[in-house]
Amino acid sequence: MVNVLKNVTVYTGEEKIEDAFIRFSEEILTVGKMSDYKKEPTDQEQDAAGKIVLPGFIDVHSHGGYSYDNMDSSAAEINQMLQEMYKEGITSYFATTMTQSYEAIDKALIAINEAATKNPVIQGIHLEGPFVSKEFKGAQPEEFIRIPDAKQMEKWNKLSGNRIRLVTYASETSDASEFEDYCVKHNIILSIGHSNATRAQLMDSKASHITHLYNAQRGLHHREPGVTGHAFLEDAIYTEMIVDGYHIHPDMVNLAYKIKGPDRIEVITDSMRAKGLPDGESELGGQKVLVKNNQARLEDGTLAGSVLTFNDAFKNIMAFTGCSIEDAVKMTSVNQAREFGLNKKGNLKVGKDADMIVMNSEFDVEHTFSFGKMVY
Repeated sequence: MVNVLKNVTVYTGEEKIEDAFIRFSEEILTVGKMSDYKKEPTDQEQDAAGKIVLPGFIDVHSHGGYSYDNMDSSAAEINQMLQEMYKEGITSYFATTMTQSYEAIDKALIAINEAATKNPVIQGIHLEGPFVSKEFKGAQPEEFIRIPDAKQMEKWNKLSGNRIRLVTYASETSDASEFEDYCVKHNIILSIGHSNATRAQLMDSKASHITHLYNAQRGLHHREPGVTGHAFLEDAIYTEMIVDGYHIHPDMVNLAYKIKGPDRIEVITDSMRAKGLPDGESELGGQKVLVKNNQARLEDGTLAGSVLTFNDAFKNIMAFTGCSIEDAVKMTSVNQAREFGLNKKGNLKVGKDADMIVMNSEFDVEHTFSFGKMVY
């Protein structure tokens, strides 16, 4: 079937096209102005006047939501969770693990691989921990923290079906050079996070990505730039941000935007099991989590992931920075696709996968298309 959305405003990821149409099956077939539109015999038309169409969101850091968690090691539950995430506009997902026992991580990676063989929405795995620092463990359980281990990484990558695309680690906890070399050779992006590294230590690392900027890392100080300062000073480094208004003050989101610009920021949710559920008690990595007023915290008050939906993150990045819709699209889809080589994603050009969101003027998700199929 060939579908056509008519009379829409399309943000392709490269340009804005007003009074436009978009023709698609599993892939984008044509995008253009309505003045150039000619109905073809196979076209199934839908007049979506006044609506906005943009690339589906790509979340490269999310542990779960809707009562599910990637560490539960259930392929069926992971796929059920992804069905729920369509309502947020997520069409590509990096299933994110966390610091646990090696056995628990083994089981999670096997289950994620099984889920991914059935569901191409899973575009990769983000291994967050266990190779992090105890000083900035955040909500990562300290008893399972280990130093970077190339042989263990090789085992996990094989268990995952070679789906690990991103690993969060603390480069300063040991000589991580062998670990880093393995990751670089196997197309796994190295990300500094949950780290107490100094700027000098980071200059020796091969990391090109920063996990949840500002959070669980050595912060910016006038005598030591730390992880945050390193992110600001290295133009090529990609930086994640959790823009829920709690993990980072909106002014600090804006500061990062002014320094890094829209081409090196990636909006993430870092969502956990409680996303989409009422306030109350939840769980993360075997730890009790209390959710209240859109915040998820351990019993000691530590923020434990988020309950942020991606469509709210899209709204917030514009509200906090004053950026354009075009720049928000970069930070929620284009940059992720570019950094991780997701060549069929992140853009609504001809030949790309028809992963699209239809929004109203208030930026609420009305429909989500995955590979051309309306899934929400």
